Amino acid sequence: MPRLLALLVASILAGGGLVACGGSDKPKAGATKPAATPAVAPTPSTAACQKVPAPAPRAPRKLRKPTLELSSSTAYGAVIDTNCGLFSIALDVKRAPKTTASFVSLARQRFFDGLTFHRVVSGFVIQGGDPKGDGSGGPGYKTVERPPGDLRYTRGIVAMAKGEIEDPGTAGSQFFVVTGETAAAQLQPDYALLGSVSKGLDVVDRIGAVAVTPTADQPIDPVVIRSVRIVETKQK
Repeated sequence: MPRLLALLVASILAGGGLVACGGSDKPKAGATKPAATPAVAPTPSTAACQKVPAPAPRAPRKLRKPTLELSSSTAYGAVIDTNCGLFSIALDVKRAPKTTASFVSLARQRFFDGLTFHRVVSGFVIQGGDPKGDGSGGPGYKTVERPPGDLRYTRGIVAMAKGEIEDPGTAGSQFFVVTGETAAAQLQPDYALLGSVSKGLDVVDRIGAVAVTPTADQPIDPVVIRSVRIVETKQK
């Protein structure tokens, strides 16, 4: 169940260290936990999100794991249209071929259309792509692709959420965008890489600044993903 980000954030805001994601990654006795860094939210654009109704949760789906292979001679991007504006992701096909292929397959099936960013933590991450809208849903399959060992979750990096006890690099449909620099120090490279924001970081910041509920970090006014469209550009 991809709720690890919530656990991480709760630990950080409580002044604690990084919450481990499974038995082998638990802090060893006597180990020093990462110091908590106060989250500082970027200043958002003056534009506001449009008021839209909250979409109804979807019934569980059991999609087949895709067999799609993306071309190494093509650059792939994803354009995310939300009621807060548009932003684009440059998909890192070279370093994450399985993860990006799954995301492209889901986008082409219009899987993400009408879903939400169900979790927003100011100065840390925004997270979406769950058909149930509560952090527990997915496409009905998982992919596993261990992220690069040198990956750092710096501002603008996009990665896949996973459950606390799932293997590193496990991914379904939920993804998160890093909105603050604190994530780089707090998160180990356990989350499958998807890519990085190539355009519209101000829109990401706008989403990251919306008002949320105090217990679930859920936007009070829904942030809806109107569509995710894949753009392909042939490399010269």
